[in-house]
This record gives sequence, C-alpha cells and structure tokens, in this order.
Amino acid sequence: MNHPTFDYNSTRSKLLLTEYGRNVQNMVKYIVALPTKEERNRYAQVVIDLMGFLNPHLRDVADFKHKLWDHLHIISNFQIDVDSPYPPPDPEKIHIKPDPLKYPHQRIKYKHYGKTIELMIVKAKSIQEPERRNHMVQAIANFMKMAYVQWNKDSVTDETILSHLYELSGGELKLDENINLAKVEYRANVQSKDSRSSGGRTNNTQNNRGGGGRTNNTQNNRNNNNQNNRRSPGGGGGRKY
Repeated sequence: MNHPTFDYNSTRSKLLLTEYGRNVQNMVKYIVALPTKEERNRYAQVVIDLMGFLNPHLRDVADFKHKLWDHLHIISNFQIDVDSPYPPPDPEKIHIKPDPLKYPHQRIKYKHYGKTIELMIVKAKSIQEPERRNHMVQAIANFMKMAYVQWNKDSVTDETILSHLYELSGGELKLDENINLAKVEYRANVQSKDSRSSGGRTNNTQNNRGGGGRTNNTQNNRNNNNQNNRRSPGGGGGRKY
C-alpha cells in the first residue's frame, strides 16, 4: 500500500524574497531552466509584470522597474540569463550587514527631566546677558515642573524644582525668591471625575425620561380598570344575580 506524501514547508527550498511567495519563485526556477534566451526573456517579462501586480506599493518607489529586475535576479539566486534593461545587482553588496548602531550611554541624574534639560542648562550657563539668562532659566524651571508633574502624577513645590535646578547646574543657576513658577496640574484624575459625574447625570436623566416610574404605574392602573369593567355586566363594580 502506497502512503501519500505530503509537501511540508520544512522540505521546500528557502524563499529568497517572501513578499512574492512560493509560486513566483517556482516560475523563476522554471525560467532559469528554459533552453533559449528568447523564451527566457519573454517569460521573464511576464513574471516582472506579475511581481509589480503583487506589490503595488513598489510603484511609489523611484525607478520601481529597476527594483523589480533586481528582485528577479535575487529570486533566481543570480542564475537567470536574460537580457535585463538594467545591470544585475552585485551579490556581495546585497548581503553586507550594516554597522551596529551606537546607542548613547550617558547617565541622567533625574530621568523624569530627561537629557534635554541638562543640555538646556549647559546652554543657559553659557549666556552672558543677565536678562536673557534669567528668562531662559525661568523657562527651564517651568519645563522641569511640567515634566515632574507629568511623570510623577503628583504636585510639586517650587522649592523642589529650584533645588533640582541648582543641583543640576552645579550651583550656577538660580531664580529670585519672589518669582513663582507656572501652575501645573495633573489632569487625568480631574477628567475621570468629570466623566463619572456627567455619566451619572446622564443616566439619571435618561431614567427619568424613559417613562419608568409614574408613567408605567398610571398605564397599569388604566389597564386594570378596563379589564374589570369588561368582566362586569353593565360596567358596574360587582356581580348581578
């Protein structure tokens, strides 16, 4: 008895460009095996048109036809012999891996302020004009207060912000004691309370308007009276003998 054989992906050849699928790769493999270049050129053009149809987003790429022909050579593992309108890509350049990215390894004193604040403080320290320097220092302090409230979800005193500013600047930047920073509040809790209160009012209003209490009781009383009147001859309340 012959057992059926199944074609699993693990037994198939590797897909070189997965966005075109297995069928396109099989077509390219068939073209590579054709005996004459005339046939290969004719079938290659058909496959190029199909590849463009399967990936219409490539039409937005500059010179997308060139990219399609490059992909045809890649799918054939650079074995296809056709008259391409573009030179085939270099196999060595395709498999070149980019250099690893260099991530910054800089220590941030207060992470909720971020590295930008530290750079702004360095910039403010280099300003020589007193008035311009004071304006920038106050702007930095206001931004620090906003960032503190946003990340910690809590209120903060101006003294805390000014002490952090003094610490981050190495004791070079400070504001006068009579200057108050901008008022900042965390809005998430306030919005949730407003939505809950408005939701309660809406539900109560809908319940009152929905004909629940008095309207239903009145309708029920009317129906009961009509039924009693129909049961008694002459519309009276009791039975007649």
